Amino acid sequence: MEYITKNLEELLKIPSPTGNTEKAVLFVEEKFKKLGIVTKRTTKGALIATIEGKNKDKEVTLSGHVDTLGAMVKEIKGNGRLKITQLGGYVWNTVEGEHVTIETLGGKTYTGTIMTTKASSHVHGEGTKTVERNADNMEIRIDEKVSSKEDILNLGINVGDFVYLDPRVVVTESGFIKSRHLDDKAGVISLLGIAKHLVDNNIKPNYTTNFFISNYEEVGHGAAATIPEKTFEFIAIDMAAPGEGQTSDEFSVTICAKDSSGPYDYELRKRLIGLAQEENLNYKIDIYPYYGSDGSAALRAGHDFKVGLIGPGVDASHSFERTHIEAIENTIKLGIAYLTK
Repeated sequence: MEYITKNLEELLKIPSPTGNTEKAVLFVEEKFKKLGIVTKRTTKGALIATIEGKNKDKEVTLSGHVDTLGAMVKEIKGNGRLKITQLGGYVWNTVEGEHVTIETLGGKTYTGTIMTTKASSHVHGEGTKTVERNADNMEIRIDEKVSSKEDILNLGINVGDFVYLDPRVVVTESGFIKSRHLDDKAGVISLLGIAKHLVDNNIKPNYTTNFFISNYEEVGHGAAATIPEKTFEFIAIDMAAPGEGQTSDEFSVTICAKDSSGPYDYELRKRLIGLAQEENLNYKIDIYPYYGSDGSAALRAGHDFKVGLIGPGVDASHSFERTHIEAIENTIKLGIAYLTK
């Protein structure tokens, strides 16, 4: 698991908000190539890595998405601060106080902090508590000597520039990984772990297997197109969401029965559960009413294949997230069993 932890930490530190994922996709692509796996890019910038199987007439596709939450400059304010628009769906108070990096079209980077427009309790009193956390009342304070719109423009910052949230990656001795963007970089690293196991042990999967690294999942169309045409089963590997009313936890692989897009394939779910039991894995079965996946996007796009969803439990999804290495390990083991049993 040292390979998994090391590469996950590196991947988490590479900014990849929806719409600006090239560096992270390249990182994953190089890892697949180092394993000797053939890769190709889609027109939209997704990555497909393929391992030939015993059966070449039918294929299975496993997906994970490398795009994350983030923001974009919406407006340059007259006071030298920035108004932003969200990339992906999150609650504003989950990013209040977060350090960020703004990257200009020219490649320059500047740091800053997301704050409310009434951040100082010594100035605004009760207003610091009561100000609504929304797009109109949140702004970026840039770490430069600026006090006007002109000052910002002179830095080269403009509307449409990407804003990266600081992931603040911490790996504890007890096996926890704390970071933003474990959704879904923990899933992507699980795919790499599955692929590495097959290659290192010279195991040929039952069917030719595609690892699809999507780059627009957070906005709903990551796996809507360019899925390899011979695919008859599609497994999305994405985070599971522990919490009140859920069965998922940070140590297990979760097999999702249903999310906001509806139920996943029943026969495929039963097979995954059977494999988890056979391999004596820590697993859970769960339902997510406020969740969608690359599998959802593929089905909505009209693809004719069975879809399943599995993934490691990630606490505090779309906030400051945390998982445990055991959840990733159980996800990898279930993926290997699915491909080889």
